[in-house]
Amino acid sequence: MTAVATAAPATATAQLAEERTAAFWLYTFLGLEIACQLAVISPLGSLRTLLRVASFGVGLAYLLVVRGSGGAHPARPAALAAIAVLAVNVFHPTSNSLLAATAQLMLYVAVLSPLFWVPRLQVGARHLQVLLLTLWAYHTVGASLGVLQVYFPGRFDPPISPVIIGMGRGYLDGLMITTNTGLRVLRPMGLTDVPGGAASSGLYAVVLGLGVFLTARSRKLAWTAIASILLGLMCLYLAQVRALLVMTGISVIGVSAVLGARRDFRRLGSFAIVLALLAVVSFRSAVSLARESVEQRVGSLAQGTPTQVYARNRGQFLNEAFNTLLPEYPLGAGMGRWGMMNAYFGDKSDPSKSLWAEIQWTGWILDGGIPLVLTYVGALLVTLWTTFRVARWRASGDASLSLWSTVILGYSIGAVAWTFSYPVFLSQTGMEFWLLSACVYAAARTLAWRDAWRRWSGA
Repeated sequence: MTAVATAAPATATAQLAEERTAAFWLYTFLGLEIACQLAVISPLGSLRTLLRVASFGVGLAYLLVVRGSGGAHPARPAALAAIAVLAVNVFHPTSNSLLAATAQLMLYVAVLSPLFWVPRLQVGARHLQVLLLTLWAYHTVGASLGVLQVYFPGRFDPPISPVIIGMGRGYLDGLMITTNTGLRVLRPMGLTDVPGGAASSGLYAVVLGLGVFLTARSRKLAWTAIASILLGLMCLYLAQVRALLVMTGISVIGVSAVLGARRDFRRLGSFAIVLALLAVVSFRSAVSLARESVEQRVGSLAQGTPTQVYARNRGQFLNEAFNTLLPEYPLGAGMGRWGMMNAYFGDKSDPSKSLWAEIQWTGWILDGGIPLVLTYVGALLVTLWTTFRVARWRASGDASLSLWSTVILGYSIGAVAWTFSYPVFLSQTGMEFWLLSACVYAAARTLAWRDAWRRWSGA
């Protein structure tokens, strides 16, 4: 029995034609997302707000224009239920302005959009691999640039976000680290305009680098992946974003667990040895640049059990979400009352209409209460289970899909864990989560159809 249901064109020729169409939509989508990010740190950076809106607007546009013969992702019903809850809450009596509430709804839909349009396409395993390699290359460049920004202070720094500058010198000082020469420098930005923003590239360089290492068919590519992981880890240590460092660790544990469940002990052993060595080398390299800052920040993660460390930091927001906000707003507090949509479009004349959310769980409770928490978490759980099934499935003649699915599952588990520290599913990372998860499902469905066609035709 295959991991997914098949839905395919009537002939192999039609299948290949639809796969070429899928490649066009996937590659242009990723290209536009990368272009919007790079434009932010270019001379077009003065249009930052417009570019940020455009990066999510692409998802909404694809939702409308992409067509195909593929079926729906298993998480689609739960995702539609979450959108329905949000749509109802636009008209909640305590929502902010109608514009802010609608914009918040559109942001949720944009982030979820790949879950709907990607499964319409006949995505080939090769397309998924190209997509992941492109993301890996982009973020490896970002992580490398982040490390260089600490090695050569001021030489490779992009312009800082006006939003960060507007928060004052004291806030900006808190986003700096001290090098071993005593110089105060900004946390690495990589290919972003936010100090510490290179941490996201560090995460992808490590996790996708592991995927390249596990699937590499040449020694040269394997060594390139090892270099990427090393730079990604260095960047994570220097960027000082502990939540992303933890997310990376959780993702690696997830990959290890799935490899163990697959009984792929050869890859698991080589993966564990290489990663252990790189973790030590990268930490020593980061310490050689900014010993006090790195040791203090990373060391804070070991000051107690994981539960104690979390409780002293972001745990207070989770406690407030479930013990204070949920009883007060069991059906939500209305839309457009927090986050960037509130900042851009909210009614500033009434301060009581604005609330604050540091983590995703708080955001879900404010935007839709218990119904939104249940439906959105339901969509996430179904998605993780679907990706897990593909990761354990070994299609005939192609091992790369299950291996990449293993890596994406590890990444996905880390992303879900990040909801306890950041509103990830209202961000670019959230959109990438749904993009990669939907691509895994669509690629598995296409491969399952190919296997069925070979059996039927006797090929």
